Amino acid sequence: MSDLNEHIREQLLDQGADIVGFADLSQVPPDARANLPRGISVAVKYPKEIIRGISELPTPEYYHWYSLLNERLDNLVAFGAKALEELGYQAIAQTRAHVGGGETEYSTLLPHKTVATRANLGWIGKCALLITEKYGSMIRLSSILTNAPLATAEPVNRSRCGDCQKCREACPGRAVSGREWQLGLAREEFFDAPACRKTARERARIGFGGGATICGKCIEICPYTRKYLQEL
Repeated sequence: MSDLNEHIREQLLDQGADIVGFADLSQVPPDARANLPRGISVAVKYPKEIIRGISELPTPEYYHWYSLLNERLDNLVAFGAKALEELGYQAIAQTRAHVGGGETEYSTLLPHKTVATRANLGWIGKCALLITEKYGSMIRLSSILTNAPLATAEPVNRSRCGDCQKCREACPGRAVSGREWQLGLAREEFFDAPACRKTARERARIGFGGGATICGKCIEICPYTRKYLQEL
């Protein structure tokens, strides 16, 4: 890892990030990355008790932390982008202000999960969430686009879920097909996002009165998440 990588990584960790990774985005179409060749993936994790609490339905506490972590990520990537700009580099913080700039109203110009897999933070699970070795899918993601000369990781191009079907079997909206992700596979080819959103809205209504599209069952049931939850 270069001195610049270590400098940025340590600053982001000091500000509250749980995982930081560096991605080569040169294989991504230039217009999807604002002509910037590298990315920084930033993740923060949920508290264990929050994820344990959603085994049946989403809770108000889970929704609170969902919103809190999104705000924390906005602050983290804005901080990271400013630090890079002060060093003389271009940087774009992909905050929630970028939502709506992608293909749908729910996507960014360049999906955070794309930056995360390019940065070797994890892989796309059958539930279409990023799965990490340490925390499973109990994280929220954001990212920074930059031209800083960062050393980058080996990208992840295939799922590591194997034969596991836990999220497919547990999904209340039957949104998970069970097909494994690999680079180039469109989300709609293995995951039904409209079915997920519809069910999430209904489960949020039952769980805490509604006003959100949030479920979390596939996060809670993931074996990688469960493994982390069992650690002392």
